[in-house]
Amino acid sequence: MSDIALNQNPAHQRHGSNIGQPLTRREGVLKVTGAADYAADHHPAGMLHAVLAVSRIARGRVASLDVAAAKAHPGVVEVMTPQNRPALAEDPDAKTNPFMFRLDLLQNDRVRYANQAIAVVIAETLEAAAEGAALLAPRYEVEPARTGLDGDESFIPKAVGVGNPAAVSRGDVEAGLAEAALRVEAVYDTPAQYHNAMEPHAIVAAWDGDRLSIDTPSQGLAMAQGRIAGLFGLPPQNIKIRSPYLGGGFGSKGLISGPQILGILAARLVGRPVKLTLKREHMYGPVGHRAPTRQTLRLGASTDGSLTALHHHTRTATSTFDDFFEPASDVSHTLYATPALATSHEGVRLDAGTPLFMRAPGEATGSIALESAIDEMAFACGMDPLAFRLKNYAEVEPISGKPFSSKALRDCYRQGAERFGWSRRTLQPRQMRDEAGLLVGWGVGTATFPALMFQAKATAIIRRDGSGAVEIGAHDMGQGAWTALAQIAADGLGLDIDQVDFVSGHSDLPDAGIAGGSAHTATAGMAIHKAGEEVIAKLAALATGDERSPLFGAGNAGVTAREGRLMRRDDTSRSESYADIMSRAGLDRIEAQGASAQDPAAAGAYAMHAHGAVFAEVKVDPDLGQVRATRVVGAFAAGRIINPRMVRSQYFGGMIWGVSFALHEQAVTDARSGRIMNANLGDYHVPVNADVPSLEAILVEEHDPHVNALGVKGVGEIGITGTAGAVANAVWHATGVRVRSFPITLDQLLV
Repeated sequence: MSDIALNQNPAHQRHGSNIGQPLTRREGVLKVTGAADYAADHHPAGMLHAVLAVSRIARGRVASLDVAAAKAHPGVVEVMTPQNRPALAEDPDAKTNPFMFRLDLLQNDRVRYANQAIAVVIAETLEAAAEGAALLAPRYEVEPARTGLDGDESFIPKAVGVGNPAAVSRGDVEAGLAEAALRVEAVYDTPAQYHNAMEPHAIVAAWDGDRLSIDTPSQGLAMAQGRIAGLFGLPPQNIKIRSPYLGGGFGSKGLISGPQILGILAARLVGRPVKLTLKREHMYGPVGHRAPTRQTLRLGASTDGSLTALHHHTRTATSTFDDFFEPASDVSHTLYATPALATSHEGVRLDAGTPLFMRAPGEATGSIALESAIDEMAFACGMDPLAFRLKNYAEVEPISGKPFSSKALRDCYRQGAERFGWSRRTLQPRQMRDEAGLLVGWGVGTATFPALMFQAKATAIIRRDGSGAVEIGAHDMGQGAWTALAQIAADGLGLDIDQVDFVSGHSDLPDAGIAGGSAHTATAGMAIHKAGEEVIAKLAALATGDERSPLFGAGNAGVTAREGRLMRRDDTSRSESYADIMSRAGLDRIEAQGASAQDPAAAGAYAMHAHGAVFAEVKVDPDLGQVRATRVVGAFAAGRIINPRMVRSQYFGGMIWGVSFALHEQAVTDARSGRIMNANLGDYHVPVNADVPSLEAILVEEHDPHVNALGVKGVGEIGITGTAGAVANAVWHATGVRVRSFPITLDQLLV
């Protein structure tokens, strides 16, 4: 079986449409048995191993490297440095579009952050390469590192996120605050965080003249192919990237990274295939991260609890050499009704790797601050936090005034609260205890994420025997895309899922866009849906134009496809199988292409978002301050659900990450050296099984006729946005201590 064509379907039970069925993962057995091959599993003949030598300082220059000692080590073949690195066709510091970021490719001896590559050692074995890297013994000319959000002068960025304005306002915020009977102003700090996918970035690169073959994990095959083509001056079709399986990405594999390009350069230098796999500690720097933020929220409210103004300001960091600014304040654009709303951002430059997209970029950081501030205002008003949110429920998008394409958030609040038992919550904090005497707290957070869609293409095929195939360069990093997209493909072709080969995972296939922004199912799914419509139309034209067919004269509009047959809409007894139509026409296959893109009219007329409500319970030891999240219930509305099993899995993952954000996760930087001190999975804390609470995800029914023809919204990132705030608010309710610097640690509660 091909590693990129999956038609594995263990005992699926299907009733009618493939869409909506809780099918198991098509590649699941391959993964749990070890048969799924990831990038680093490939070993072409003659392959060498490459290891990065990285900077131990954050700012300065490399004064010397002992290249001779490294090359003298047994097994070392070559050492790549700025002096002998192969030439590139494009400056790695050039930027020609908003999705292009500057790369460190040994262009000079400057050090811009700790863990920056300063050389690459290439050897016959991995051990020899690692030992050679240690023998380089670099000496540095060190300059003081700029660290922390106060480490440099601030400035107003030209844009935040990808092209969003740094400041947006509607109404007079200062007047709204001045007239408010009640005001809250608070500052919230979130730390730097790192993706830490289980699979580190890796590449196996092999040159054949001016053709390049690559195995590497990618959330955006076509974008990676284009970036590599530009850097090496190659036609994109000369580059084949295989990426059938990803061991997680969370945004870090959305764009090709510097270490991956260094692997390609190493292969060119030595004229043999080269494998380069990052060590865990090397992933803290060159492949992106979530930047730290300091967020100031100012809220005003009248005596009845109605918001009069909301101002959300964010100070965040980027690198000294590139621009990506976490759009944390932008989450306040969409959630709460207020006559005056303003958001703004400022940036500082640090000696760190460039921050990039990390799961729910902006929304994750912004929502924990916003939801904490909303809770603080609810308490100031003497109101239940859920009642306060309902009081300020936004019927239209606050910042734009646009109607929502759909919004079932009230249902999320209601169903989540009922399931959680919210009505039994005390208004005052520190009033609830369990049988062991632990403090118990209940918190709520509102979840939101934009319903995005990008451009993509797909090919659909019907074969002589009546079976089908769909080809698309899609990406599955564990979210279940290969299953959900295959369900859309089967429905589009009017076939059972077992009759459809779903071919994906390499760059020779039609561009599926990027698996990011919780948009992959909508993006790739719509391309697949369109391709299915087109190929069925071609098949229908064959039948309705053939006098020998029982469908002759029916016309395309009068024909429907179901269970491998075309049938008249007005008389379903008159039908014909795909195989019979194809056989009579003497065709081995017919195919058609489909493309997706968001309807600009709908995008301009409506605000498109998924919504949810998360309810969290924590227990806190009153003497030690230890916190355990014990129960989380999330209710989410995200349009049409393609596969409820996969969707629940995504909600659980997001909710676990939200718990991690609130209680566990932070990168600790040494202010003297600029080095990250916990760049490993032992000291960088993420939840393990013992930390994961009882989780429940409620799928709230929602129909959206505007977001796209499938009615699909994204589910991958929304679970973080409500959960982190809900956990933080639960800690306050348990203890009466409002922590505004995350993650919440026991020392902050022992006051």
